[in-house]
Amino acid sequence: MKNVSFEVSEDSILTIVVDLKQSFGTSKSGKSEIIGSTEGNVSAPEPYDDVKVGLNVYRGKQDSVR
Repeated sequence: MKNVSFEVSEDSILTIVVDLKQSFGTSKSGKSEIIGSTEGNVSAPEPYDDVKVGLNVYRGKQDSVR
């Protein structure tokens, strides 16, 4: 995972934390900037490891000339 963390509270609430100031460069398509990713589907923390999460966080690249 890149810049993504999970936590499950005692009330069974899944909290996902992503630092929006991070950057991992341009996507393969070149259309967006990657901020965070689970890099596919991953299990939530135990005891909810049967729950899967797939997350991509990105910002669209601004065209400098329009």
